[in-house]
Amino acid sequence: MLDAAKTDTTLLEVNNIEVIYNHVILVLKGVSLSVPQGGITALLGGNGAGKTTTLKAISNLLHSERGEVTKGSILYRGDAVAELSPAEMVRRGVVQVMEGRHCFEHLTVEENLMTGAYTRKANRAEITRSLEMVYTYFPRLKERRKSQAGYTSGGEQQMVAIGRALMSNPETVLLDEPSMGLAPQLVEEIFQIVKSLNEKEGVSFLLAEQNTNVALRYAHYGYILESGRVVMDGPAADLRENPDVKEFYLGISDEGRKSFRDVRSYRRRKRWLS
Repeated sequence: MLDAAKTDTTLLEVNNIEVIYNHVILVLKGVSLSVPQGGITALLGGNGAGKTTTLKAISNLLHSERGEVTKGSILYRGDAVAELSPAEMVRRGVVQVMEGRHCFEHLTVEENLMTGAYTRKANRAEITRSLEMVYTYFPRLKERRKSQAGYTSGGEQQMVAIGRALMSNPETVLLDEPSMGLAPQLVEEIFQIVKSLNEKEGVSFLLAEQNTNVALRYAHYGYILESGRVVMDGPAADLRENPDVKEFYLGISDEGRKSFRDVRSYRRRKRWLS
């Protein structure tokens, strides 16, 4: 597995951003993070922590939900990208896979995948090679390529969503809650594919995930969000062994495994934000 510390090039830099919805609701409060080239970076935290908002701020999808970055900066390969459209971000090599396995239900699996190549200036042979690459990583999609996407399983729809993103030939994929609603075996399968794409194809990932346990096993570096703030970050191996992370996110303490419901969240906020 890649050692993030050995990666010299920083692709994405998020510097102290604040995000407000509807001109009044402050959602992100000074979030900073970086994504190195060739790395898997995890953005962790519970529901409502601000993970999805962070990804949408990067991909410039906030405006469709009346959100805006009001402070800070977002740089990709050193260039400010706040004024670019989502389509221009895709052409820059940054593509987001939305939470919820979004597919065009009336289209076939293969037609869904082909829509991912819409922004590319590539010839038919290059598109075909990309499609075959997707089928190599997702052989189940090749079997179901003529099926309507709306009639495939949740796991297959997640594969379609990731495969469609790969068809844009991305350098960085923003992956939002890939484990949501999937059986544990399928979650492991999805994350194994992410790992393979990272190691074999050189795709960098920033993944937002509530399943801290699985994310920290595959990521190189992690950031933990609480109430719109980064409260902790570090190499994934260090976070896995951190007592607070083990107790509050992995359900393990010195006294043994705990239920998250048994922990008073204000205690960790007070300790982390003090």
